[in-house]
Amino acid sequence: MAFSLIPDRVYSSIFEIDGTELSRHGVSLLLADLDNTLAKYGQPDPEPAVQQWKCGLAEAGVELFLLSNSRKPTRAGHYARCLEVPYLAFTELTLCVEYNFRAMEQMGRTPAQTAMVGDQIFTDILGAKRAGVLALMVEPMELRGNPGRYLRYAVEEPFRALGSKLHCSKLHC
Repeated sequence: MAFSLIPDRVYSSIFEIDGTELSRHGVSLLLADLDNTLAKYGQPDPEPAVQQWKCGLAEAGVELFLLSNSRKPTRAGHYARCLEVPYLAFTELTLCVEYNFRAMEQMGRTPAQTAMVGDQIFTDILGAKRAGVLALMVEPMELRGNPGRYLRYAVEEPFRALGSKLHCSKLHC
């Protein structure tokens, strides 16, 4: 398993991730973190724009799969049902590598057919890299409300910057 903290591509939000471009590169499964990636912390239902984005992915042949390590696993299930996507929720603060593998197995996909999008280096990106899938990073939706988030994101910033500079080799410039 690879060990890297550098995302393959950095976006300002999920809405910049194009299903057609993913499909062109053989990706048919997009694993997505919930909190601060698809929704703000505590937001119970998907925004209409997220619903539209998911439909755009599906039209391009890319299935969305929700992964969440929220301390409120019922929230992830509710959000996934509203979005009509499969999901795995886990409460341990752990690398999501094991859950990436479980999701791929459940959906019948290989690492080459899978990408992961998230907002955190030390869980989402490292887990994606260790699972051998394309690691896509988005800027967090919000930082306020938890002083620890400011520190964590500050520590992650150099890796985000490297991912932004090196992104041309993985998808497109």
